[in-house]
Amino acid sequence: MSVQISHLTKLYGSQRAVDDISFQAQKGEVLGFLGPNGAGKSTTMKIITGFIPQSEGTVTVCGHDMQQQPLEVKKRIGYLPENNPLYYDMYVREYLEFVARVHKLGNESKSRISEMLEVTGLSPESKKKIGQLSKGYKQRVGIAQAMLHNPEVLILDEPTAGLDPNQLLEIRALIQSLGKEKTVILSTHIMQEVEAICDRVIIISKGKLVADDTTDNLQQRAKGSVAVCVEFKENVSAESLQKIKGVKSAKQERKEWMLFAEGKTDLREEISRYAKENNLTLLTLKVEESSLEEVFKSLTTSNFKP
Repeated sequence: MSVQISHLTKLYGSQRAVDDISFQAQKGEVLGFLGPNGAGKSTTMKIITGFIPQSEGTVTVCGHDMQQQPLEVKKRIGYLPENNPLYYDMYVREYLEFVARVHKLGNESKSRISEMLEVTGLSPESKKKIGQLSKGYKQRVGIAQAMLHNPEVLILDEPTAGLDPNQLLEIRALIQSLGKEKTVILSTHIMQEVEAICDRVIIISKGKLVADDTTDNLQQRAKGSVAVCVEFKENVSAESLQKIKGVKSAKQERKEWMLFAEGKTDLREEISRYAKENNLTLLTLKVEESSLEEVFKSLTTSNFKP
């Protein structure tokens, strides 16, 4: 395994920011690392990359223990932190030359810098100061520095934050291509991004691991809860809708109602009967299978009720 986390715990006084989590990530895999704000994602990433020490447990990267061989681990990791710290007074190429010296790339520096400028689309901006760049291009500089030394493991914390739709698609494609030959651990709040590029998903909540599965399996789990989107011409109440046979709960979204079924019940026939018996005009009636976002909510929000 490229990355192996075993019983990882981080304590701040009596608070358990990370609470006894274990997981693995292997080469050729893009691992989505999800959780609500304050769940412990960034703390876990900082421990894996050696920025902060763990309180308990072990972190092994490419066969090297972080506590015993920190330099060997850091050589093999490329890291883009959430706040993307950059030297704004340095020019783009100058900054990458600085990073190359830190990694002691030597004769490889020039070719690697040119390659990273090309793959991240920074070539036209290479002679600009970083402080003059848009947020999206600053993010690209952060990705370029993370990949510059050709690490075996890439850890990316919100890598597409601030990108416009075109840039976002380009960076997603880049991450997917990197995932074919490297281990990529990706933290994001964008569920569409997870569905588009991640092979496997880990979800943590309140420091604990609550899910570790493939995106396909999690989506299948989501399909266990079926919802019907319905709109009537007339006004109706949640109380009356919840009396429809098979309806577990009802939630209004603007003019439409989301009716959640008990299990996999198809509510459409009962809704049609309800409309006819109450002389209501149906404007919308369509099945919407629950998304990965609904699974995320159900696992990370204790009071979430579909």
